Amino acid sequence: MPTGRIGLVDDCLDNFHAKTYLAAFRSELADRGWEVTGAFALQNGESRRFADEHRVPLVDSIDDLASHVDAFAILAPSSPQTHLPLCEQVLPYAKPTFVDKTFAVDYGQACSVFDLADRFATPVQTTSALRSTNIQAYCRQLRAPIRSITVWAGGDTFDEYGVHPVELVISCLAVAPSRLVTSTSDPLMTILLDFPDGVAATIHFNAREHLPFEALVESAEDKRLLRVDDSRLFVDAARGILDFFDAGQPLVPREQTLSVMRILDAAKRPEAGTKWVGL
Repeated sequence: MPTGRIGLVDDCLDNFHAKTYLAAFRSELADRGWEVTGAFALQNGESRRFADEHRVPLVDSIDDLASHVDAFAILAPSSPQTHLPLCEQVLPYAKPTFVDKTFAVDYGQACSVFDLADRFATPVQTTSALRSTNIQAYCRQLRAPIRSITVWAGGDTFDEYGVHPVELVISCLAVAPSRLVTSTSDPLMTILLDFPDGVAATIHFNAREHLPFEALVESAEDKRLLRVDDSRLFVDAARGILDFFDAGQPLVPREQTLSVMRILDAAKRPEAGTKWVGL
C-alpha cells in the first residue's frame, strides 16, 4: 500500500519533467510507496489530454487537490514565473512541497517563497535534476579538498538551463562563492566563480547545443573528467524528491539554493562582463 500521495502542480502538465518523474515514481521507485494521486494545472485544457493519457486525475483547484495528497510537487520547469503565484496557493496547506527548477525568476522571488514557507511552517525544497549525479557522488568520496571544478553545459537559453551547471558546482563545493565575472560571445558564456581559500570554479555554457554535462574536478589527490550519467539522471532526481517527502524537512540547505539564485542573477548583469561582481 502507498505510504504517501503526491499532487502535481504545474503550468501546463504536458512537459518532459511531469512525464519523466511520473514514470520514475511508478516504475523504478514504486517500492518507495509514494504515488501521484492528482494534479492541478493553470492551463487546464491543454493539460487534460496528458492527464487522461497518463491516468492522473486532473482537478479544478489546488483546494480540491490538497484534500487528497500528503505532499506537493510544483513543476512548471519552463515557466518559473509561475512558481511564486503557485506557491502562494500551495504553501498555506503546510504540506512538504518540492519546487522544480528554476526555483524563481530571481533572488527576490526566491526569498519571497521561503518567507511564505516560514510563515506557514511548510517544508520547501528545490533542486535541479543535476543535484544528485555521479559527479556529486565522486566528490563526496574524495579525501582531499577540491581545488577547482570546471563544468561544461548547454541548453536553449541560459535563463532556462543555467541553473543546472550552477547547482552542480554549488552542490559539489558546498560553499558560496564571493564574486564572479563573465565572458560572453553568443552563444557561448563563461562564468568564473571565486570561492574562499583559493578554490575556483568555471562554467562554460553553450546556448546553441544541448551538450552532455561534464565536469573536471581537481583535488590535491586526483584530477578527473566526469560525464553526468544521463541514464540515471531523472530517476536519481525523483529519488531525491521522495527522500525529502519521507524526511518531512528540507535536505538541501536553503543557503545553497539562495547562493544558486544570487549567481544566476549576477551572471546576467551587464557589469559582470567587465569586472568582478560581488555575491
